[in-house]
Amino acid sequence: MAKTSKKATRKFEKNHLKDSLERRKVGAKIKQKVQIKEKRALRNAKDAEFLGKGKAEDGEEGAPEPKADPFGQMSVDDFFAGGFEVPEKLAKKNAKKALGKRKRSEPEAEKEEDEGDSSDASYEEAPVASDDEGSEDEDEDMGMSKEAMEALAEKDPEFYKYLKENDPETLDFDEDADLAEVDGLSGSEEEEERPKKKSKKSKKAKAEEMEVDEESEEEMLDETEVTKEMVAKWKKAMSEQHSLRAMRQVVLAFRAAAHVNEDEGKDYKYTITNPEVYHQLLVVTLQLVPEVLQHHLPVKESAAGKIRVSTDSKKFKTLTPLLKSHTTSVQHLLTTLSDEATLKLTLSTINPLLPYLLPFKKVLKGIVKTVVDIWSDASSSEATRITAFLVVRRLAVIGDAGLREAVLKTVYQGLVKGARNTTIHTIQGINLMKNSAAELWGLDPTIGYTTGFTFIRQLAIHLRSSITNNAKESYKTIYNWQYIHSLDFWSCVLAEHCSPLKEAARGKESQLRALIYPAVQVTLGAMRLIPTATYFPLRFHLVRSLLRLSRATGTYIPLAPLLLEVLSAAEMKKHAKPSTQRPLDFSVAYKAPKIYLRTRVYQDGVGEQVVELLGEFFVLWSTSVAAPELGLPVIVMLKRWLKEAGAKTGNRNGKVNAALGILVQKIEANGRWVEERRVKVEFAPGNRAGVEGFLKGFEWEKTPLGAYVVGQRKQREEKARVLEAGRREEDKKGKGKRGRGEDVQMDDVVESSDEGEDDE
Repeated sequence: MAKTSKKATRKFEKNHLKDSLERRKVGAKIKQKVQIKEKRALRNAKDAEFLGKGKAEDGEEGAPEPKADPFGQMSVDDFFAGGFEVPEKLAKKNAKKALGKRKRSEPEAEKEEDEGDSSDASYEEAPVASDDEGSEDEDEDMGMSKEAMEALAEKDPEFYKYLKENDPETLDFDEDADLAEVDGLSGSEEEEERPKKKSKKSKKAKAEEMEVDEESEEEMLDETEVTKEMVAKWKKAMSEQHSLRAMRQVVLAFRAAAHVNEDEGKDYKYTITNPEVYHQLLVVTLQLVPEVLQHHLPVKESAAGKIRVSTDSKKFKTLTPLLKSHTTSVQHLLTTLSDEATLKLTLSTINPLLPYLLPFKKVLKGIVKTVVDIWSDASSSEATRITAFLVVRRLAVIGDAGLREAVLKTVYQGLVKGARNTTIHTIQGINLMKNSAAELWGLDPTIGYTTGFTFIRQLAIHLRSSITNNAKESYKTIYNWQYIHSLDFWSCVLAEHCSPLKEAARGKESQLRALIYPAVQVTLGAMRLIPTATYFPLRFHLVRSLLRLSRATGTYIPLAPLLLEVLSAAEMKKHAKPSTQRPLDFSVAYKAPKIYLRTRVYQDGVGEQVVELLGEFFVLWSTSVAAPELGLPVIVMLKRWLKEAGAKTGNRNGKVNAALGILVQKIEANGRWVEERRVKVEFAPGNRAGVEGFLKGFEWEKTPLGAYVVGQRKQREEKARVLEAGRREEDKKGKGKRGRGEDVQMDDVVESSDEGEDDE
């Protein structure tokens, strides 16, 4: 029985609960404010402790003579007679102390007093701590300055570690405040570059110039809207003078442009509403910021490809916040762009920035993730994907071992993510990803081996779990496009870097060659997981992967038994029923829908695939001294199969049987051709060097089997060309949508056939 509440409780809930909750919220807010004030007091105390010594430095920069004590020559009676007035010198000193804690030179302080609220100083000035001035809101939002953080870490590392673990907000510093230091750096640069003039201006002329500067700066302060004139002015200053001050303004405006039309509640110094101004600002920023950085911080590259930037210089440390802010804006912009031309331009401008970002691993990892997402996005064009890959490759070349490993892992994750959906429209992009990413694993063989071993082992663990798990759906972790493309990718990697020609050029065997055996074993195990007719397309995909690996590395992989198992299935031995279905496209299918099973069109397609792959397998060894012995068992089994297929109870498929009969003839002819040349040799079978040198350098295309395979390849290429032309013609006529709908429908049929299907 449910427990009922008391009458007093219900009365309280009805009349007083709302007020009690409101009072509780008010109390919580007051408590939170008290905690914030305590944190602020601790923060200000620490800043005062480590930055308070600026007063002594200011005193040293002044007159070298010792200052006279204003109370030194004053008697007690004179002091009380003065009405407790503070002497003028002491008042000036205290006023100077209350202005702030940032160390700055006297000319800069005088300049700020004269300029007042200038355009540069008005935007997110360096945080100043004052006991009497400054609003409470500003204090609450103000973080510890970067200089105070560094000093705290050096002087009291234990306390710094405690703050980092228990109160990380205290260690936050105002990024925009550090950006203001660029103005001082820019001013000193301009003073150094400006030639000294002999004639001196009068005080009146200087005063007039100061008034003009104040008026122009006040106008700039009022105009937060970016105009074409402002962009042109910044462009001229950056291109002609390499002005850091102009670059700072451009970076701030670019940050606002990158976050345009976003409701985040964050205010920016500039706003952009004109599309033309937006485009001009993007082009100026993306093109000129790397040039200005290169001018002030030149990048030196050795012949070995190593990058060197003077990261210990004062100029680099001053420009670091500006560089981070710009990189963050570029990264955010990449996630919002949809125009291919602008996206490609933005990606291409990241390459010059990478040498400066090497010390900042966290920033680089964010950039890599964003760029890889674009590279693996199916909606990106081929040119955009290539540009994104060049950024990733550049970083892998100039980065250290840790960064290179992070790049390889991110690229592999992006590849697996981008291969989730494979259709006729996305297969080319997926192949582009696999071929381009395979190159990265050869930049550092040691890192390539460790990451490759880890990922191949991961695939093996998934396969073992699927075999040992008796669950009905356990095989789906293996039989999907991501797993298939992963195995195919590793065959691309090993074929790319383990070929005998490349190993001879390097003068040593590739470290990746040790991964061939585990990759082949995992692939063979995946093929035999469910040996039914439904998954014949998957078997053909993986056989092609192993053929590529065998062709490039010269490794013998027994693939003929896997193809003979297909012919031994009931799908190929029994008579098939007629069907009006379109031929199944084996290039974009890893399983056959249920409506294709036991049909003539599916039997024809499987027969074509078997003939093609058997021919490609035997042509690899068409010039081998063991070619006759290698082909003999297959010839015997194929002849026996053809005899059974031609019987009354056979499949009676003249198309498939005729193609297999021709293949048997070509394999026999190639065996006799090798025997004729083998008779003339003078070395014994135990002579390994003589066996490997047999018919070495002879063109396989001129062998009987090679000529047959070349002709078959040309026919398939012509057929694929005709089909592609027909598909494009349908797209032009507006039937492309229907074609994609059929692809989606095919995927639905494939998914629906998973359930309730009996394994044969």
